[in-house]
Amino acid sequence: MKAFSALLTSLIYTRSRNDKIDLLARYLHDTPDPDRGWALAALTGGLDFPAVKSAAIRKMVEERVDPVLFALSRDYVGDTAETASLLWPGASAPEPAPSLSEAVAALGAMTRASVGQDLAALLDRLDENGRFALLKMATGGMRIGISARLAKLAFAQAFGVDIGEVEEMWHVLTPPYAALFDWAARNEAKPDTNALPVYRPFMLAVPLEGRMLTLADFAVEWKWDGIRVQIVHAAGETRLYSRGGDDITHGFPEITGDFHYPAVLDGELLVRGSHQGGAEGGAASFNALQQRLGRKTVPARMLEDYPAFVRLYDVLVDGDEDMRPLPWAARRLRLEQVVERLPADRFDLSALIEAEDFDGFALLRDSARDAAIEGLMLKRRDSPYVGGRRTGLWYKWKRDPLTADCVLMYAQRGSGKRSSFYSDYTFGCWTAPPEEGGEIVPVGKAYSGFTDEELRWLDSFVRKNTVGRFGSVREVAKTLVLEVAFDSIHASKRHKSGLAMRFPRIARIRRDKPASEATQLSEMLALVI
Repeated sequence: MKAFSALLTSLIYTRSRNDKIDLLARYLHDTPDPDRGWALAALTGGLDFPAVKSAAIRKMVEERVDPVLFALSRDYVGDTAETASLLWPGASAPEPAPSLSEAVAALGAMTRASVGQDLAALLDRLDENGRFALLKMATGGMRIGISARLAKLAFAQAFGVDIGEVEEMWHVLTPPYAALFDWAARNEAKPDTNALPVYRPFMLAVPLEGRMLTLADFAVEWKWDGIRVQIVHAAGETRLYSRGGDDITHGFPEITGDFHYPAVLDGELLVRGSHQGGAEGGAASFNALQQRLGRKTVPARMLEDYPAFVRLYDVLVDGDEDMRPLPWAARRLRLEQVVERLPADRFDLSALIEAEDFDGFALLRDSARDAAIEGLMLKRRDSPYVGGRRTGLWYKWKRDPLTADCVLMYAQRGSGKRSSFYSDYTFGCWTAPPEEGGEIVPVGKAYSGFTDEELRWLDSFVRKNTVGRFGSVREVAKTLVLEVAFDSIHASKRHKSGLAMRFPRIARIRRDKPASEATQLSEMLALVI
């Protein structure tokens, strides 16, 4: 645990992405098995310890520390694991620190009945950094600026292997990834995944900046606003993967149940829009799709109310043939043939759109502010399908965001390196002009878009203008206007305002504007799609 906790501490205090990769790569290269495999699993969300919950940790700490002191400290620090690790009294004669493998085994053996005693025994053997690392690993809430993709990049760098090969093997291996380390570190045979329904790295687009492209070289499609997915059928099994590589098969049984063709296809997961403002092409807004996300099982009523389908973009594998090296134009022709063999109610083809010039495409892009379109995609007709972002091949041309002047209402502390700052902001609009008795109701929440300097200013504003407390939430005096940018806004029964923003972020702090002049709800309702 000492080496792992030292790694976490270094990663937390390292801002540079490349430096984080270097730190993790050195750890993976130098740490013996199986500890490095368990560390990799912990950092990528591959571990699950059902018995260890935040409530159990709080109860355990409050048995050893004054509950009021713990509550005040937790409120100040903003993170349960960090607070517990700092306040833990420790043992008078601690045993030697456990190895990471020993800690993982102990956490896995805990039950809800034994967790209080067994977890406390582990914490007694660790210093404050070790306790923090253990609790973060146990609860699965690392939040240290390491994504699964970054961890895989570090692995590839550590052993000089291709990141694409690492990602393709990832989903058929289990922690501590012995076969992966055997292949990369000891030059043993690569695990054979050819006949398995494995994930392939997605090809991604870069933002279009300027118009210095020869349009004749590119095909243009709508950029649909759903979830990018990859559907794979091999060895009699079908799996559905998100862009990040998460297996979401069980959440969309109607999709995987109707896909029996041996192929790997790339597309956009959407839901039909007939029940609430369907867009051109029959797709509903992302807000409708969101009702289906994150579910391991789906009730029959939800399958009926929010039927999912995939709008297909590309074909990576057709039967035994790897199509990725072929140009986009050849893959498109093959995809058109594949689509004809699939159920039309579950799979369709993303249409190509035409215009004479960039101005024509810009007009189409800006006028298509409907429920399921974000903008345009431009794809070179001769481009192979390559994982990651490659300049010059695919471009995304999103429409300009909408903006609204909203009033700051509530704030909460962030997580990880922001745990000491009030960085999550809830904001609202007027139901009617204030002179007519209007009130401010929440329309969204954002935690991005501002600079570090602006974050410090906002944190100071919250502390100086707090007028109410509700647990970890601080209500602030409704005097500060924030210009909020967002991609779209949809009707929502879950919010008091009846609205839900898509990708809200803070665009500007409007210290120059009085709260009475903030946007009214009627103006927001006019933007609903």
